[in-house]
Amino acid sequence: MLNRVIQQFGLRVKSINEVDDSHSSTVYKCTLATDENVYLKIPFTKLKFQRELEAYEILKGRLSIPEMLDYWPGDEECPGAFLLSKLKGKPLTTKATPIVAFQVGVLHAEMHTIRPPAEQVLTGIKNEFPNWSSIVEQQFYSFAEDVRDVLDKELYKQAIKKFKDMKQHTPAPDGPSFIHMDFRPANIIVDGDKVSGVIDFESVRFGSTEVDFTKLYREFFSFDYTLYNAYQEGYRSIRPLIDLENVLPFYQFTDAFNSIGWCKRRGIEKNAQFLDENLARLKQWLR
Repeated sequence: MLNRVIQQFGLRVKSINEVDDSHSSTVYKCTLATDENVYLKIPFTKLKFQRELEAYEILKGRLSIPEMLDYWPGDEECPGAFLLSKLKGKPLTTKATPIVAFQVGVLHAEMHTIRPPAEQVLTGIKNEFPNWSSIVEQQFYSFAEDVRDVLDKELYKQAIKKFKDMKQHTPAPDGPSFIHMDFRPANIIVDGDKVSGVIDFESVRFGSTEVDFTKLYREFFSFDYTLYNAYQEGYRSIRPLIDLENVLPFYQFTDAFNSIGWCKRRGIEKNAQFLDENLARLKQWLR
């Protein structure tokens, strides 16, 4: 399939390497005969391809993202592929400065200011905001079918009860906004003290902003509250920020629970470390 995609785009490739930490698509970094670096991205499903395609159309000129150099809609064997430019820099790490954290906040808020386009018909990206509460519940109980096979019976019952109790106290959703759904350090590219942009849009939708802070907090802010405060300042410079102290706990809990189900679906042995991390998080919430 990779060779077919390379031929489809007419590329002369000098070297090619698969990119780690991509969970909903296969991504390759290619060095061309001209020494230019580009990325080939092959989403796992047609829906993910369509979401990504529509996201590039919506975000172009409004947010710092890679340039979509070309795309192929695929065929019966391949869901489609993208040829993307390289953003300068490397993924965000916890060694970032408050200046960078401030810019991450600005970038995130700019994304959240984007509303569903009235003039554009979308087939991949859905506006799930009107039914947000039901969507969150459906996702939780969908993963619960998988989680049931991993947790012992008593722990599973406690988790279901915890979800029902916490959900009753969540505030009204904030939106409708363009939400990334995987806004985490690996998808935020930084060059020195400057944020170059954000990547990976196969999971995006229009919904409530509240779901979009969880992974960034889990993998970035929880290690340094100076960065957390700088991020909030940056975000508030663009739009109001929800009460994270009130909202985050519910989404942190559901994220840990859903991630256990995700590991079951994608393979427990292959995702053993991530599974152990989320089991520990879930047990902490159930104490």
